[in-house]
Amino acid sequence: MSFGPFSLSWLLPALLLPLLPLLLGGCAGLPPSLASPPSLAIAASTGTPLGAVAARAAERVRGQGPTGVLSMAHPGLALDARLSLIRQARASIDLQVYHLADDSVGHEVLRALRDAALRGVRVRLLIDDFHTAGMDGLLLGLAVHDGAQVRLFNPFAWARGSSLARWMQMAGDFRRLNHRMHNKLFIADGTMAIVGGRNLADGYFQRDAGANFIDFDALAIGAVVPELAAVFDRYWNSAQVRDIATLAAPDEPAPTLRARFEAATQKRAPPFVAPATWRGRTTPRFDALLADDLPGLIGAEATVFADAPAKLDRPAVTLAATTTGFAMQGFRESRQELMLFSPYFVPGESGLAGLREARKFNIAVRVITNSLGATDEPQASLAYERYRVPLLQMGVELYEVSAMQAQRDESTRRVFGASRAQLHAKLALIDRRAVLLGSMNLDQRSATTNTEMVLLIRSRELTGEILAWFNSKERADVRGSYQVRLKPDGRSLQWVALLGEGRTETLDEDPEFDHWERLRLWLISLFVPESLL
Repeated sequence: MSFGPFSLSWLLPALLLPLLPLLLGGCAGLPPSLASPPSLAIAASTGTPLGAVAARAAERVRGQGPTGVLSMAHPGLALDARLSLIRQARASIDLQVYHLADDSVGHEVLRALRDAALRGVRVRLLIDDFHTAGMDGLLLGLAVHDGAQVRLFNPFAWARGSSLARWMQMAGDFRRLNHRMHNKLFIADGTMAIVGGRNLADGYFQRDAGANFIDFDALAIGAVVPELAAVFDRYWNSAQVRDIATLAAPDEPAPTLRARFEAATQKRAPPFVAPATWRGRTTPRFDALLADDLPGLIGAEATVFADAPAKLDRPAVTLAATTTGFAMQGFRESRQELMLFSPYFVPGESGLAGLREARKFNIAVRVITNSLGATDEPQASLAYERYRVPLLQMGVELYEVSAMQAQRDESTRRVFGASRAQLHAKLALIDRRAVLLGSMNLDQRSATTNTEMVLLIRSRELTGEILAWFNSKERADVRGSYQVRLKPDGRSLQWVALLGEGRTETLDEDPEFDHWERLRLWLISLFVPESLL
């Protein structure tokens, strides 16, 4: 997500209704903040099956580093890992996510969480409230099961199922509701964690017939997991969070809510799923990896950084105190190469200054982002286009993932089928010896408004695996993309299709240019400052 928490398709009505919400804003306020004492993570134990596996796996890689990391680029493995960990958990599940959708993946995860609660596992589910319209009954249906708790970050206060009411509240309480929790974190039994860019929706796991995301997660064990658990606790107990039952008091008895939850989450035949391969082989089942004590685990040093839940409420928060500031400090460690993957790339003047400084020291900078034809947030893509010429003039290399080019390339077509490929991975590779991964986009919202969380992992082996996944061993030669270059005049652009095996095709015009779409986006941009992108 880039343009704030919301889609531009419903921003304009909100802008046209500024007075009505101000009159209605006092009709219903938020319930009081959560009472103490705080709820805290359950510590890891080798007495659980997952704890025992993690202990053995950590011992195996201890000489490489105190944290073990397993890359999970393939969406089939990433979803299977979450569901397998939920099934095998015996003590606790802590799940924090920006978007849990009312679709097949969302239902499958919710049902697995319910089953865990029925086994006696403590389940804590924390969701940003922006995409929950119409889901109160489903979330209440989980929360009425003993052991399951559901909380929402910065929730809408009233008429929660109405999109119009949400427009009104956004306009009347814009500063609070514009502040969203973009973090993604999953922890099982306090011993295994998943961090990355994926939300819990069909398009992040190759389940959408129309469009699917190129994304990346990593599983972590060892020293970093208690730090991640502390981040979850900080959000779970924050003043920005409310329990679902205080916002949408159930008007039906618990047995009815349970029955409705059961009916809504019953398994259906999954939608389109592209052929599943992982490192050129059939995707393994995560249960099998657990049974073999996580082969492929990499030992590394890892550092966690997360924004404060009250990021917007702190007086005079400096950039250095944010996730973006932490990332920039990591970027400054680069001496040779900085490779940035970001679906929404809006660097702003400070970002331009940082990249200019890197180029002054002859550091190779490569940026991989979405083209306008591939993005799910076209307003952010339009803003990015304003930076292309200055970036290229300072020597930054630009690559744009293209839905059209992905269909031409055999390797990406095998994965995505007829669906549209869209980049969603948030990664930075620093000198091919460290990787920054998590929820943070390289845009203005991540810097100033949304909360984010990242891991900085120092491992040449992990960066090598990531480069291999993106087909970028020697260069940022990402399959399904165009490289954008300057023409000889130094001011206009050309697009070079990367066809694999060193073959290219050069185009002098944007291959996905749409005059009417750009006019529409330009008109919207007159009302939308770049700080919201």
